[in-house]
Amino acid sequence: MDGYRYSHWDGSQDLSWLDADALLKELSDDILEHGDIDHAIRRVMQRGLQGPMGSRLKGLQELIQQLRDRRQQALNKYDLSSVMDDIKKKLEDVVQTERAGIQRRLDETDELIQSPDGAADQQSAQGDSAKQEPSDEQTFRKMLERLAEKKLSFLDRLPDNPAGAIKELSNYEFLDPDARRKFDELLNTLQQKVMDSYFQSLSQNLQSLTPEDMSRLRQMLSDLNEMLEQKKRGEEPDFHDFMQKYGDFFPDQPQSLDELMENLQRRRAQMQSLLDSMPADQRKALQEMARALVQDPAMQQQLAELDGNLEQLFPSRHLRNRYPFRGGGPLSLTESMELMERLQQMDELERQLRRADDLSGLEQIDGEKLGDLLGEEARQSFEELRRLLEKLKEAGYLEQKGNRLELTAKGMRRIGQKALDDIFSRIKKDRFGKHETRFRGASGEQDVETKRYEFGDAFHLNLERTLMNAVFRGESDPPIRLRPDDFEVYQTRLFSHSSTVVMLDMSWSMAMRGNFLAAKKVALALDNLIRTKFPKDTIYLIGFSRYAAQMTSEELIRSTVDEFAYGTNIHQALMLARKLLGRNTGGNRQIIMISDGEPTAHTEGGQSFFSYPPTPRTVQLTLREVRRCTQQGITINTFMLENDHSLVDFVNQLTRLNRGRAFFATSDSLGEYILVDYLSSKKRRIS
Repeated sequence: MDGYRYSHWDGSQDLSWLDADALLKELSDDILEHGDIDHAIRRVMQRGLQGPMGSRLKGLQELIQQLRDRRQQALNKYDLSSVMDDIKKKLEDVVQTERAGIQRRLDETDELIQSPDGAADQQSAQGDSAKQEPSDEQTFRKMLERLAEKKLSFLDRLPDNPAGAIKELSNYEFLDPDARRKFDELLNTLQQKVMDSYFQSLSQNLQSLTPEDMSRLRQMLSDLNEMLEQKKRGEEPDFHDFMQKYGDFFPDQPQSLDELMENLQRRRAQMQSLLDSMPADQRKALQEMARALVQDPAMQQQLAELDGNLEQLFPSRHLRNRYPFRGGGPLSLTESMELMERLQQMDELERQLRRADDLSGLEQIDGEKLGDLLGEEARQSFEELRRLLEKLKEAGYLEQKGNRLELTAKGMRRIGQKALDDIFSRIKKDRFGKHETRFRGASGEQDVETKRYEFGDAFHLNLERTLMNAVFRGESDPPIRLRPDDFEVYQTRLFSHSSTVVMLDMSWSMAMRGNFLAAKKVALALDNLIRTKFPKDTIYLIGFSRYAAQMTSEELIRSTVDEFAYGTNIHQALMLARKLLGRNTGGNRQIIMISDGEPTAHTEGGQSFFSYPPTPRTVQLTLREVRRCTQQGITINTFMLENDHSLVDFVNQLTRLNRGRAFFATSDSLGEYILVDYLSSKKRRIS
């Protein structure tokens, strides 16, 4: 009934690329945008990941869609009305076999009477007694004719509906053994399916049950109903004692009465879903047939009570479903029940996948069952989803602190490096690297260029050039004697040291205009660049909206825009930046301000005042801070993410006062502007 499709191996099934680094790389943008590790992991869990060479980690949404597609394929393939048609055909075959058997018996009797042996016997008997009654063969023939007529008349009067036909044939004495065998097989199969809708362990020939077996089955049903009645009355039934007596009826070995009820209802729901999905006339016919198949009145009564008790204690509405079949493919009752079981497994798996809001929810899902329903590739993706958190923890990128997941220092460095790599990947290689000043000095890094040693130089000796100087001077025979003016040393280049404050606008407009993630990545990339490539430099991070506050790298990663506070308080941010840079008196000191708006808030007496359009007081106090920065030798470089007229006017005033530079950048080019500018500044002459 079920089909499987195989495809050529194309590499898309390979998930070996999915290591912790690849995972964190995919998570990093989401972590930066939302500041929430759990959210980022849930997003990957739901949407999956695209890998190299067309490979893909399927997310839960994709697995759910696969389930829906598989379900729809089955619904488009089969026709449930064929279930009763199949039973009718088998009943017709039984009847036709019986009719043919009856006719065959009549024909065989006629042949026996008309045979030479039969005729000789008949003449001998007539010679012995002319008045003798008809022969035994003739008498038997007449009896057989009357029996055949009676049976054929019975077969002619059989009801058209399968339930009535089965009920009548159950009490019929078949003349043909093949017809009896076919009917018994059909009856046994149908009875199995009806009883299977309650108890899986009764998938055996019910006809072979002894009277003792049937009595025990009825007693089990009675005791089960009594337990359910006790539960309805609020009592505590002795479930353990029940399982001691009747555990062989329940091979799944439920551990509680609730679990037993759920298992029974799931099996009943398969038959009920089949009935719900059939046309009304077919549904009625199957229901009548099911009742006719349970021929023991006491058992019928117990099963009816069981239906009522289960439905009252454990309603099956959420387990049943009406499936809209649209195909034309035939199904037997056995095949239809198997299909119902598979469709319900798909329904349950989809419910589990939809409920899995986080990684812990995946533990409630049966991976083997998922593989059985969707295939090995889907199962592999699911198992990889389960191991997401484990991989990141094993790599040292994440740690569990109480109920929270947090990035480790290693994880933060990795995200910072990824942000840096993203920006540098868009910059030509010859535009970055070591960026030195024009001054030579003793405290810098060794260069490939050399010079004659002078007093005060660092003694980084170039032995080869030193010996050649002596040779050129005339020392050709060993041992070569060196003079002070033969010594040649490597030159050193002095790198400028700088202290930088990155001021990041965290007002709501940054997110609304799609600028915040890019600005945050740039700030993180610059932080990573300075800490790893220029460890003698200093960097501070400030976030500002209605208020301004210093942030650590970890806080920057977790930060989000301030949705509930209005204002762009550049005034307080500059005050804080000036205070931080006051700790560093040597080298270059600069502020990098990233914003998409003019100042709309200022701070007085510890209180923030917001106004849009900005008040003259806000602009006045902000420009006063610009002057103070200028007086202290602090350069302010501004990166504007919007080309708004009022913002441009403010920045023009700022640059006239500070002599810093202003750039207009899009979110895509912001990283290039800032990092290239920073690296270029490392080349400038130290005054």
